[in-house]
Amino acid sequence: MEALVAQKVTKRYKGRHRETLALDAVDLSIAKGRLFAFLGRNGAGKTTFIKIASTLLAPTSGRVELFGRDVVADPAAVRPLIAVVPQEGKPFYHMTPREHIVEYLRVRGASGETAKSRADGMLEAMGLNEYKDEVSYRLSGGLQQRTMVAMILATQAPFLFLDEPTLGMDPFARRQVWKVIRRAAQAGSTVLLTTHYLDEAEQLSEELAVIESGRVLYRGTAEALKSTLGREVRLRFSRGFTAPELQPYGRVFEERGAVTLLTMRKDVRELTELALERGSEITVGPVTLEEAFLELVGRGIEEDA
Repeated sequence: MEALVAQKVTKRYKGRHRETLALDAVDLSIAKGRLFAFLGRNGAGKTTFIKIASTLLAPTSGRVELFGRDVVADPAAVRPLIAVVPQEGKPFYHMTPREHIVEYLRVRGASGETAKSRADGMLEAMGLNEYKDEVSYRLSGGLQQRTMVAMILATQAPFLFLDEPTLGMDPFARRQVWKVIRRAAQAGSTVLLTTHYLDEAEQLSEELAVIESGRVLYRGTAEALKSTLGREVRLRFSRGFTAPELQPYGRVFEERGAVTLLTMRKDVRELTELALERGSEITVGPVTLEEAFLELVGRGIEEDA
């Protein structure tokens, strides 16, 4: 069964002098229980899509169904089935992490005992126990964001929208959150995740879609997207090489003062020896989702649309 089905979803924002096309006839389906990542640059349309699918924004045209219910025609039936971590959402400053989770679950209809039990379990899983009774305004931005994610994951809602859930977290906290997100999917929740962290999308998602200028350019697995590059290895040179001389070896990108080459394993030894002769620092690794995104879209994910 499909948890989400979007058909020709279009959204136009009308400004004083011009109209902006945020979503352009987007078709998307996500199977029940799937962990799905939505990738795109700032302004590509990810958050607009989530707002529409979660009943917060009406599309200009098109249709979205969640578990067979139309999100525009029947939002009251959809809302009990979903929970949303909004991009850059903020907790209430004078409530503690535990109070956030308990009160949110109570508002959603959980009993007091269930709310407290789930809150305590989620605080433990998210590494928030030592901060559970600290008012939010005293917490760092990363801990505030972890509180917001914990509050949503504790709902155990059938469909979870996570819009940039680990924004502002340190690498250790991000990995801790990943574990809890995986656990939610394993327990049966469908998860739609947007993220700027391509390693996060690769680690978490069973499938992903890439959106650019309001249109879906790719839908499939991370591995399948990387395979479209036709290259095996990523070499990054700090100095001593120019893009034109490396082009015969494969695909070349210049960024942040370095040259990145996507090539085949057979060329690695030759290029490594040449780098040593020239005194160039070189890093070697497998091709990543970042290079695949750059090849598909033509720009890095950190660049604004």
